[in-house]
Amino acid sequence: MVGCEGHECQNQGSCSPFLSDGHHGYSCLCPPGLTGPLCQTPTAFSFEQKGYLLLQSPLLAAEASCNITLSFRTVLPRAVLFQRSSGGLVLGLELLGGQLILSLRREALAGGGEEGEALQLRQTLELPLNVTDGEWHSVKAVLEDGLLSLRLLDGGVCQEQDCESEARVNGTLAGADLPESPLQNTFIGGVVEAGGALVPVPAFIGCLRDVFVDSQLVVPEEWLSDSAVNVTAGCSHRDRCQDSPCENRGQCINLWQSYQCRCPRPYEGHDCAEEYVTARFGSEDSQSYAVFTITDDPGSDITVSLFLRTRRHAGLLLVLVNSTSQYLRLWLDKGRVRVQLHNFETLTSESAVNDGDIHFVSMVVDREHMVLYVANQKQGSVEVRTVDSQMGDVVYVGGLAEQKASAAFGGYFKGCIQDLRINGERLQFFRLDTPVTSYPVELMANVTAGCTGDDSCSRNLCQNGGMCYSMWDDFTCTCPPNTAGRRCEEVKWCELSPCPARAECHILSQGYECFSNATFLDDSSVLSYRGNGRIQRSLASISLSMRTRKRHAAILHAESGPEFVTVSVQDGLLFLELQSGVGEGSSTVSLSSRRRVSDGEWHSIHLFMVTPWAEASRWTMVLDEEAEEAGTSSSEGGNLDFLREEVDILLGGLGPEAGWSLVGCLGTVEVGGIALPYYSPSEVNLPRTQEEQFLRTSPSPPMDGCSGGPVCQPSPCVNRGSCQDLWNLFNCSCDEGWAGRRCELNTDTCASNPCIHGNCSVQGLAYKCSCEFGYTGMNCEEEVDVCENHLCAHGGTCLHGVNKYACLCSYGWGLNATENHHLILKHCHQIVIAFMLFLSVKFV
Repeated sequence: MVGCEGHECQNQGSCSPFLSDGHHGYSCLCPPGLTGPLCQTPTAFSFEQKGYLLLQSPLLAAEASCNITLSFRTVLPRAVLFQRSSGGLVLGLELLGGQLILSLRREALAGGGEEGEALQLRQTLELPLNVTDGEWHSVKAVLEDGLLSLRLLDGGVCQEQDCESEARVNGTLAGADLPESPLQNTFIGGVVEAGGALVPVPAFIGCLRDVFVDSQLVVPEEWLSDSAVNVTAGCSHRDRCQDSPCENRGQCINLWQSYQCRCPRPYEGHDCAEEYVTARFGSEDSQSYAVFTITDDPGSDITVSLFLRTRRHAGLLLVLVNSTSQYLRLWLDKGRVRVQLHNFETLTSESAVNDGDIHFVSMVVDREHMVLYVANQKQGSVEVRTVDSQMGDVVYVGGLAEQKASAAFGGYFKGCIQDLRINGERLQFFRLDTPVTSYPVELMANVTAGCTGDDSCSRNLCQNGGMCYSMWDDFTCTCPPNTAGRRCEEVKWCELSPCPARAECHILSQGYECFSNATFLDDSSVLSYRGNGRIQRSLASISLSMRTRKRHAAILHAESGPEFVTVSVQDGLLFLELQSGVGEGSSTVSLSSRRRVSDGEWHSIHLFMVTPWAEASRWTMVLDEEAEEAGTSSSEGGNLDFLREEVDILLGGLGPEAGWSLVGCLGTVEVGGIALPYYSPSEVNLPRTQEEQFLRTSPSPPMDGCSGGPVCQPSPCVNRGSCQDLWNLFNCSCDEGWAGRRCELNTDTCASNPCIHGNCSVQGLAYKCSCEFGYTGMNCEEEVDVCENHLCAHGGTCLHGVNKYACLCSYGWGLNATENHHLILKHCHQIVIAFMLFLSVKFV
């Protein structure tokens, strides 16, 4: 078929060819929203504001059907799509909560029955689908043969969900009297009462198209001008929220041809551009408060909410007062929000709100429970008695009129409060350009607009040359080098090298001290100290380190009347003797160490009260940090507060010519944690700034460091012994064979090999030589004459030999071989025989 060749279908209408009586032709299939032979006529129209379209048609027979089909597009969840009145019955299609509801009802008669009877004259059908998403949706409503039906014609959606609902019309609605008018009215988009006013049901805002009333298409160009109010041909829509008109995180709501901003607190206005004016309380520490009056009846459920900003730990936020009492209070306690109802039930927030940031605080009294929130986080809940707020009750904000009454809750509030509300009703301190309802303010005392903090730097809070920078109701100090602390009050003294080279600098809370060792040699080394008159702390301990070889010496001594303290070395042990306090439980404390301290080694000693806060207590001694071996006194004594002032504290002895002077070394001694310094103010590089001090009153400074006497000069060792300095003690390293303290004892008398021709044996501290044959003398140094005392008889001549002698016998005499002391040579006999006539020889 060739009917569609050169067709004239418009607006993307599709051509459908046909053959009729031998003639080719075509028809146009129009897309939604278009009609006409060539799809040239639009069917869409829109309501951009409240209006309606009235269609009047002849009254049909009672058995005739009512059939209305239409397509719509909107984003408003509540509106009238159509309403048709006929024969005393009203058929209406509405949007409620974004869902379609079809209702059939009999119009109430003048002077009708009870309300219960009227409710029975209504029947509804619902489709539980959201159809207010801005897309096109088609719906068909039919009343025919006593059957009421509603059907959604959305193909894609309705394949997955139930889009149809129907029900048999209730019998009480079936019979209807014919109206006097021969016409029946159908309102599209809105309903007008008899007087011409729109009914309270919201009018439809959006677009309609393809509206069929009893199968008759409604075309905008065909209706009468006086039957259409605020109806516009076509459908022009753009989502106004795409322009992001809402400021300050406001939520934009599309109202089809307009928008609405849902503003977060504390913002107001059409575009959320206006912020509630913050109320400043306590500016420059003034006493400020505001008073409001409740002009409605809040009832038993109360919600109080506000934004607050503060750095204070305490202060009154809000009080609700009736004619007899204060029944609700909010205040700050230790930086946390507390709320109290009826002077009994109290809640305290877990988190603090005094950090200078803005916090949203709310409390809710709902029936018999009270809940507290900070930043919408639940802080706690408690059961309460019911509360009854009434018209005429008064709200105090920031404080009460009487200063004493405010002081019971931390005093007047210092900080800022914004967007205060009770049950949603505003308590507006300063008016907005956008009109809002508010409880009236009766009084504002020293409350200013805005949230400007105090100029804290105007009071010169930074010390030691620190630079002050103001923060909101606070300040910060940029400290110069070698200082620290919030106000630069902590000087890093030790980085400034205040101490002499051999001393060690110790930082104190308000200053420094130079710790070092000192050498004490005799009575002239004794030091004396006194308190500076500003010592406030309790003195309940003595700490020191010491080194000595002296078995009897005083280390520290002070006395004032009957009170005294002495730390000493007795028989090599450390002793504490104390008489202090006037309480009944105090007595003389005597305590000694278990080990010797006079061994020339360093020892640390800590002496302290077991219960320093008590008037009298036992004392403990800890030697060399060995707490498990600590000793505790059996008796109780007082503290050392009598040393604070006007008492001489002696260090290193009991005073000139008093004896018991220390020979050794002491580290810096501390009494109650306060040092007895070895350096006077003129001997350090910077002044000491600590309040509490002991001052050296003795004129001569101690010998710096720790040194012993010159025990090896001159050397005490003899016999080439080597002297070793063991700090106030010497030791002689002796050569071999020598012993004794000074190498004066010979321990090996044979070590020098004194026996020249003999063997040496030790005989105690002497030696004895066993000489070889032919030698004699103490050291076998003398050679013996072998012929001396010889035994050659009968005039025989002694002949010298090596360690022997021989006898040359006279004529006529021979050798006597029987004499046991003669030694006969092996060949002597032959010789004797040979020379018998001439001589006889005998070797001995």
